Parts: sequence; C-alpha cells; structure tokens
Amino acid sequence: MSETDAAEPTSETPTDTHAEGTTSHDIPLPAGLATAIAADWEPAPRMPHPAGRDGRLSAGAATSAKNRGALSGRFPTKAVVVPSGVLKVRSNDTDFPFRAASAFTWLTGETVEGAVLMLAPTGAGSHRATLYVREYDGPGEVGYFTNRLHGALWVGNVPTVAETSEVLGVETRPMSELSRDLKALGDTDVVALSGLDPALDSLLPPARTGDAALAEAVDELRLAKDDWEVSQLQAACDATTRGFTDVAATIPEVLAAGGRRGERWLEGTFWRRARMEGNDVGYTSIVGAGQHATTLHWWRNDGDLAPGQLLLADMGVEVDSLFTADVTRTLPVSGAWTPAQRQLYGAVLEAQQAGIAEVRSGADFLAAHKAAMWVLADHLHSWGVLPVSADVSCQEDAEAPGAGLHRRYTLHGVSHMLGIDVHDCAAARDETYRNGPLGAGYVLTVEPGLYFQPNDLSVPAEWRGIGIRIEDDILVTESEPVNLSASLPRDPDEIVAWMREAQSRPVLP
Repeated sequence: MSETDAAEPTSETPTDTHAEGTTSHDIPLPAGLATAIAADWEPAPRMPHPAGRDGRLSAGAATSAKNRGALSGRFPTKAVVVPSGVLKVRSNDTDFPFRAASAFTWLTGETVEGAVLMLAPTGAGSHRATLYVREYDGPGEVGYFTNRLHGALWVGNVPTVAETSEVLGVETRPMSELSRDLKALGDTDVVALSGLDPALDSLLPPARTGDAALAEAVDELRLAKDDWEVSQLQAACDATTRGFTDVAATIPEVLAAGGRRGERWLEGTFWRRARMEGNDVGYTSIVGAGQHATTLHWWRNDGDLAPGQLLLADMGVEVDSLFTADVTRTLPVSGAWTPAQRQLYGAVLEAQQAGIAEVRSGADFLAAHKAAMWVLADHLHSWGVLPVSADVSCQEDAEAPGAGLHRRYTLHGVSHMLGIDVHDCAAARDETYRNGPLGAGYVLTVEPGLYFQPNDLSVPAEWRGIGIRIEDDILVTESEPVNLSASLPRDPDEIVAWMREAQSRPVLP
C-alpha cells in the first residue's frame, strides 16, 4: 500500500494528533490548515448504490422485505437488532476486505460496514424496520481529508441515506440516530446478533436472552430460497463455470513455464474471474494437484503442477448480493485420463449421480449421503479394498455400508446447505437440517469423493496420492432435482473435450 502524506508539517500546533481515522505515523493537522481545507469544495461526486445503480428499487428488495416479515413473526413483541459487522484488523492499521454478516444482508440487501438493522415492535404483532448507515466525512469536513477509515477522500464517497432507502426499500437513517432510537425502546425486550459490532453491543441492554434463538431463527428461515435468491445462486454458478474454464485454459501455460507453484497461478486465475463478475470468491479456494488433492482443505495452494497429475479444484464465485456457488471438479492435468484415474473417477461420478437422484422435497437430508456412500463402498469391495460388501452394516449404525470401513477413503459427508454462506444455515436445529426433511427451495451440495493417502498401504500403490471429488449445487423441487452448476461438465469424456476447447482460445473477460 502506498502512503500519501495528508499535509506538509509546519510549526503550528496540531488540532488533534490522534483524530478518528488517523494513525501514529500520520502528519498532525495544524489548526490553520484544518480551516483552509474545509473551504472551496463542490459536493462530492454521486456514488450510486451498488444494489440499484440507476436509483431504482433493487431487484432483491421484495425478497428482503419478505425476509424481514418472516423474522418479525418469530419475535412479535421483541426488538430485533442485526448489525452488518465492522472491519477486522489484518495487521497493525491494515484491515481485511470487509464482508457483511450474512443475516444482515439477507434481511436488508445492504453490504456496507458498520450498518445496523433494527426491527422495533409496533404493538400490533409487527415491526417497524429501520436501517442505520454511516455517513462518511465529505467536502467541508476535516475528516474528509484526515479520516482514512471513513473519509470520502480516502475511501470514496458512499450513497446518501435517502438513496439507500430508495434502492433498498427500507426506512433508512443516519447512524448518529441509532443510540437515541435504542434508548426509545425503553423496557422492550431486545434480541440481537451480538459479537459482530463491539460499539453496538455496548449500547444494548446487558441482560438479554434470546440472542441464540435469533441466530437459529434466521438460519432456519434462510433454508428455503425464493425465485430471486435462486437466480442469484444460478448467476454465481454460471460465473463459477466461466472461472473453471479460465483455469482449464491456463493449465498448458503453467506447464510450459515449468509448473512451479502452479496451484497459486490457477487459484489467482479463478479469483480474477470472481472479482470481475462478483464480489469475491465465496470461500478460500482449494486447488490441489497430485497428492495435495487428498487433503480435504488444501488451502496452501503452493504446490507445483506436473503432467500426469489430477487437479482437484474446489472453488466458487460470490456474486455482489453475496450468494455463492460451491463447485468441485477433478481434471486430468495432461488432458487425458490414465486407466486408474478413470476407473476411480467413474466410481465417484456414479456415487454423485446416485446422491443427486435422492434430492427431492420430503426426502431426508441425509438420503443423498447414504446413496452415494453405498455406491462407493460397493466399488471399494469389488476392488478388494473393503473386506465386506456394501450391504454389511456396523453395529453402531445399522445404515452404514461396508461396516463403515469405507469412511477411511471417503472422509466427509456428501452435502451441506448453500446460499449466502457456503455452509449455509449452520445455526439451524438438527431436526430442521441434518436430521430433517428437504423442502422445495432448499439448495444443497452433493459432493462425494475418494481419497487415497500417499502413505496408505491398504490400497494399490498406483492409487496412493490420488484424490477425486465431484461437487454440484442442487436445487430441491417438488419433482426432479435441478443442478444449478450443470453447465460445467462431469462426464470424463466431456471434461477432456471441454478442456481441449477451453485451451484452443484465449482467456477473455
């Protein structure tokens, strides 16, 4: 980060050496300069709201209003307070890129730092929704020049309070009014998502109950997606397909350069697509070549790329509304499968197809997992790896195929919910999530895998160091499941043809 001096030092006395938004190495601002820089400014250039750059009501405003109404019904007599969160320090005075709390964005459509939504009970079993947003220091204010956190000259202007209200369809007020409005609640019970904004937590009644119930309620309401939310997930999947295509197209370039730290180059290739078409990646990408694919959360991504390897890439684009895809493909780096690679890949694909077939409204969440695991256990037994057939259960779990011994090679569950979070709705109760039935509008992953560790003597030597996972994002309906990421090939022959096509043309924006 380059640093531009705010002013030349003088002998005058500083007005405030430690003003808000300044650091120890900033040059103090003399009183005379503070007066001078407050004059002769036109209004700052308008900053359209990202959810509706034309100033019109955003496409997601109706969904946000519906979501607020649903949450209101869960807490009819309580005030509900949900913050977006604050910047988190990366090191010293540098911060991580901000990403709003998922529940906040689900309720508002807003993604800015330091904002707060309050639902105040009206006494009629409903709530009045108010969004509070920070107004950045603008022309004519000293902070415009000095405040590196919230000075518009430093970080850019922000939409006005009125523009935010018009685009998001919710009453919006300056953050300076929040303290007053919280006090006006009097003895009303308050539930909040605490721990996200220390300044807000200090304003809330200390003796509160129900905060955990609020997190639980929000996540259970988020399980079913409406048409607009599904459209956002579809957009995320489509952008993710283009990102994977960029990665496939770049593989020969990486190999031609010797493959050094090729995982990093491919990770960066996908990230560029995510930043161009959305907000960011939805989670830290997993890019594992060769034996790194056997590490479930291989986030170092610092390995080399070499001919003959398999590349396991688990990546997803997070669009501007913060909905994310979560897709995994395993690709032959050289553009062709070895017999062993294709044999193992075929088993994982068969398992995934069996799992996806179980995804429908009313089915158990775990049905996809059970179907996929039976297929993998059956293959492992037929290959002589498991000593018992897939039909044999273990005493502790009557539904565990292959006596549960398959888990040495499959490692993880097959599904999780997907939405604004990559592992969505994590605070929902077991009876509504893991041990419950699927409902229309739910979106979940189906992602079986086989992982043969490089030091595992229980499998043939040629399999050791091979990891394969196939993951897609599946929409639950009343009839057949819908694969939102189906545009990215899964069939092994189609993968080879897709890679060849991607590598025949340049990577374009």
